[in-house]
Amino acid sequence: MALHFEPSEFEQRRNRLITRMQEEKLDAMLLFAQESMYWLTGYDTFGFCFFQCLVVTANGDVTLLTRSADLRQARHTSNIENIVIWADRANADPSSDLKDLLTELDLLGCRVGVEYDTHGLTGLNCRKIDDQLQSFCDMLDYSYLVSQLRLIKSPAEIAYVRKAAALADAALDAALEIIAPGVNEAAILAAMQGTVLAGGGEYPGNEFIVGSGRDALLCRHKAGRRDLSDNDQLTLEWAGTMAHYHAAMMRTVIIGTPSDRHLELYDAARAALEAVENSMRPGYTFGDVYQAHADVLDDLGLTRHRLNACGYSLGARFTPSWMEHQMFQSANPRAIEPNMTLFAHMILMDSDSGTAMSLGRTYLTTEEAPEPLSARPLELLVHAG
Repeated sequence: MALHFEPSEFEQRRNRLITRMQEEKLDAMLLFAQESMYWLTGYDTFGFCFFQCLVVTANGDVTLLTRSADLRQARHTSNIENIVIWADRANADPSSDLKDLLTELDLLGCRVGVEYDTHGLTGLNCRKIDDQLQSFCDMLDYSYLVSQLRLIKSPAEIAYVRKAAALADAALDAALEIIAPGVNEAAILAAMQGTVLAGGGEYPGNEFIVGSGRDALLCRHKAGRRDLSDNDQLTLEWAGTMAHYHAAMMRTVIIGTPSDRHLELYDAARAALEAVENSMRPGYTFGDVYQAHADVLDDLGLTRHRLNACGYSLGARFTPSWMEHQMFQSANPRAIEPNMTLFAHMILMDSDSGTAMSLGRTYLTTEEAPEPLSARPLELLVHAG
């Protein structure tokens, strides 16, 4: 087996899950989120684009239902001993195989938690399992049970996040070495992603954002690349990734001379990030962190140019997103606790003037102030041309 953690770590995770299941009086959990399977067993695959389910019973038994293409993947990357294969064929209905498995596990009429809110369970497959199981057992939405357990990182997980953060710093350094007028965005992307991979990292849960000019105002990857001009702006959002654990960063780089609006927005983003840092500690909530950011930017008259979220929890994630469920958004009551790895991004997009500014980095929460995991300073990045 190619496991990234010691057996004792997986045993502790399973015990934590079983304890929560007992507290909720659940006889079993149906896990469809790939990150939940990875966290619990080490199972590492992108096969979740097809139907698969990890069944965990209240006595700690774990059974994987998957396709034949992932059989060896599961045996090689996980500690799962019981693997059941559903057969690929025309008009196959693996939800029927899942029902048969639950019957063998004596779960008829039992309380079963289901991870509904995940990219590992499509709408079509969700309808199929509901149709198969609604009269078989009491199906309950427990989409966030394992997600909440993953929120607090163990020392072994934090070690991976620190390595990921070092790779994120190295990726920024690689970009800054080549950013200049006439350089194509593709070269910058290749330098950053190549640095992460060459450093022993992995592909991230979603694409890096590399956008210049008007595209610097976007918060998403898009196809197409352009050359940097003599006076330009370049928004970068990327993550170092180690064993699927992420440490994200975000910056806007100015090529040429920053405009007055760039300088104004940078000062605002820096002030908002400092306010966020003051709230990212025990005694505050995820909602408080968001509000700290919003209050600063709103007082500066930038309400129209900010977002309705300013960050989220990071951890071991799979495509299509490196974001965990817990976000810095209005009224989120989730408490800040030590040993969370949280990404805060201050994003300002002034569409009126076409000006972009962003500033973000990943933190490790402690008993007091959060620890920035990047070693790079926060000053405005400018290539004078």
